[in-house]
Amino acid sequence: MPKTYTKLSYHIVLGTKHRQPSIDPAWRDELYAYMGGIVREEGCQLIDAGGMPDHVHLPVIAKPVVAVSHLLMKMKANSSHWVSTTKTAPAKFEWQEGYGAFTVSESQIPAVKQYIANQEEHHRKLAFQDEFAMLLERHGIDFDRRYLP
Repeated sequence: MPKTYTKLSYHIVLGTKHRQPSIDPAWRDELYAYMGGIVREEGCQLIDAGGMPDHVHLPVIAKPVVAVSHLLMKMKANSSHWVSTTKTAPAKFEWQEGYGAFTVSESQIPAVKQYIANQEEHHRKLAFQDEFAMLLERHGIDFDRRYLP
């Protein structure tokens, strides 16, 4: 085949350090926009963003030359620095060390966007740790509940 064709879609989940409710609704949308800028700088595309004060969900389309680990390292480092230097947070803003990155087929992108849009309603019934465990189980990932964010 003379040309390469890819569309690598991920549902990325980041939790704040110790699940602290550090993301203030007053600047949450600015944070999402800032993270979207980091994603674009890496040649990728942020499809949507949403979450709660202790975590974010980011559906992203990545280029095949961009490692998810590299993208997340840049996104977490730069966004936490941005929040710490430009916004008022209850404590030093930090992300959990780990993250979740799950592949998503093109046909499921609308469902992921709907899932993200309903985060507040969703979390009235389910804690972030339980939500993350559900995502891991749904994607067939072995885990130890003691080490969940």
